[in-house]
Amino acid sequence: QVQLVESGGGSVKAGGSLRLSCLMSGMHYTSYCAGWYRQPPGGIHEGIAAIDRDGTTQYANSMEGRFTISEDNAQKMLYLQMNSLKPEDTAMYYCAADQFWPGCFQAFGDPQRAYEYNNWGQGTQVTVS
Repeated sequence: QVQLVESGGGSVKAGGSLRLSCLMSGMHYTSYCAGWYRQPPGGIHEGIAAIDRDGTTQYANSMEGRFTISEDNAQKMLYLQMNSLKPEDTAMYYCAADQFWPGCFQAFGDPQRAYEYNNWGQGTQVTVS
């Protein structure tokens, strides 16, 4: 079974940077879709970016180039580099992953479809002030 564990969150000043990590244990799919969501206090899950095993990516346009998703297949790691952080980036950040399916990138862009991903981490808090 797949287990995802996020790390790297914390409190940072506006304009600062963080690199979030997600260890994807048990990820042995021949193809997969994975990515990052965030949920601000009182808000809903918002897709940030998705990536498949081959490195194809899809970003939410609201990220304005400040966030970069990447992966290391050999290490079973998923990353999110966050630069120029703003107070509105404050949220719980989650990684999610599942076996690839044709609509997985679209699902990452639709909060109502987040449930389609069966594997989720516990989240890591990011607070920007």
